[in-house]
Amino acid sequence: MTDKTIEYFYSAHSAFAYLGAPALSQIAQRTGAKVIHRPFDFLPVVQAAGAQGFNDRSAAHIAYFFGRELRRWAQWRDLEILDYRPTHHDNSLAPASGMILAAPDKDALSFAILQAHWRYDADIADPDALRVIAQDCGVDADKLLRNAQSAEIQAQFATNTQEAITRSVFGSPTYFVDGDMFYGQDRLDMVERALTQPFAP
Repeated sequence: MTDKTIEYFYSAHSAFAYLGAPALSQIAQRTGAKVIHRPFDFLPVVQAAGAQGFNDRSAAHIAYFFGRELRRWAQWRDLEILDYRPTHHDNSLAPASGMILAAPDKDALSFAILQAHWRYDADIADPDALRVIAQDCGVDADKLLRNAQSAEIQAQFATNTQEAITRSVFGSPTYFVDGDMFYGQDRLDMVERALTQPFAP
């Protein structure tokens, strides 16, 4: 076992966070590392990093990264994914992020929310949709919704967002091991290696 941690910065609507979530959990199980969930508000983070918004990207870029790459990675990870951008993709991330932060089992609820959005086209800003997701995870949905909306939890969401900006996060998912940043779920093999054999500076 190890006392290592993986800081997991991501948005609750991130397709690539969804595709990487099971692999991340497997890495944590194999290494004994603790995953620290840091869901953040996506738009302020990517704007601060100077990244292009979705609508500002070329058609070719969108077709590759949010089309072909998603389909290939879904097959590689053996996960089902929508053939289109989720209907409610631009809605607020605060409700779902609050639920994750308030959840007793963040790994399970986080994956359930990501999967509901990207497999079943769920509106993860809708309390009723979140209630169903929480119930399916076997938790007290009404209590979790109340806690998710609390000032303390929403302050943590804001802190995560500011910390992501401060630490130069520019996309989702992003992982930190001992301060070393790894962007993208396609870097998870490197994340696992870093837990036992850090990369040279």
